Amino acid sequence: MKKLTKDQKRDIRAIAAKRDEDIDFSDAPAVVDWSGAEIGKFYRPTKKSVTMRPASSHGSKPMVAVTRPKQIGFYGTPCFTPRER
Repeated sequence: MKKLTKDQKRDIRAIAAKRDEDIDFSDAPAVVDWSGAEIGKFYRPTKKSVTMRPASSHGSKPMVAVTRPKQIGFYGTPCFTPRER
């Protein structure tokens, strides 16, 4: 995050010094009814780059990420952890 400029810091101090009653909210009225609110409507998770390289021993079959022993792979074949082979 960029550092604030002197003007921005001055504006923040001026707003912080005001009482809530002195701030004009007429252009943005307070929302009192939240019944139609949707959680996460505009949330988009950040994308992360992932590089995967198939091992040469697998030939043309895609690699299968093993998360649990005896998980079923892409072609219906069971996948084993290295200790179970």
